[in-house]
Amino acid sequence: MSRTVVPGIVHKNSLSAFVNKAGKDFKKNWVLYLMILPVVAYYIIFHYWPMYGIQIGFKDFNIAKGYMGSPWVGLKYFQQFFESFYFGRVLRNTLMISIYELIFGFPAPILFALLLNEVKNRRFKKYVQTISYMPHFISAVVICGIILNFCVSDGLINDVIALFGGERSSLLQDMKNFRTIFIASGIWQNLGFNSIIYFSAISTVDQELYQAAIMDGANRFRQVWHITLPSIKPTIVILLILSIGSLLSVGFEKIILLYNPATYEVADVISSHVYRMGLQKLNWSYGAAVGLFNSVANLILLILANRISRKVSEVSLW
Repeated sequence: MSRTVVPGIVHKNSLSAFVNKAGKDFKKNWVLYLMILPVVAYYIIFHYWPMYGIQIGFKDFNIAKGYMGSPWVGLKYFQQFFESFYFGRVLRNTLMISIYELIFGFPAPILFALLLNEVKNRRFKKYVQTISYMPHFISAVVICGIILNFCVSDGLINDVIALFGGERSSLLQDMKNFRTIFIASGIWQNLGFNSIIYFSAISTVDQELYQAAIMDGANRFRQVWHITLPSIKPTIVILLILSIGSLLSVGFEKIILLYNPATYEVADVISSHVYRMGLQKLNWSYGAAVGLFNSVANLILLILANRISRKVSEVSLW
């Protein structure tokens, strides 16, 4: 005899089974759920709940009228940004700084991890790793203060330049130097910390592969090229996709602390423009519109990078 299946009952039974299973898992692993609670709360409070405020990018927002009372203006502020004098400048600067960071900054921790992995003295290796991590944990304000002091006309960098017969100058007042200083200091600050994940990936490589390569007469360079790099390739590709997905997200803190009116032409980026227009000039709707454009552009870049990676390397986020 055939049995009739009622969709509503099946759905109800499935939901009940899921709830029971989730309840048992929570009772069993409640400590783990408690540990992850602050992380979940952080993302809900600071990442998901603020998304409700995206609507002000489409409204002439007035803090007295609130979200619902402010009049709807559609794409007015998006059009205002696209037609403004600043659009071309901030987009060009953001892309150039991000691409330079991707070209020079992304391979740096990989190379550092590969080179340090070849060091046989464990104590020296740990010492170098510890020293390389330290700049990452220093406040951006302190880092920028150090950079400013080093780059003044009587600073350390100018002392070195003068030692080799060069002329002293205020380096951060020159547009030609700003991007180089910004990117180089960023590499120095994040080199050690960003290499941690590559050290972890290298440590999982099967040592028998190296032994087999030695038996075949491969030197250290060939071992790195044919064993280490292919083994950590998935990690490199995933991090590259994530880096491309944040290509337009140049942090405004360091930019604002280092730039000045003399370097606006090469230093002003989307995030610093949003800061000036949205917070300093209290044009919240304009700032929200520009920030939303930045986020959507990053999302598109992430999807494209993931799709290209999946076709080329068969490694992707999803």
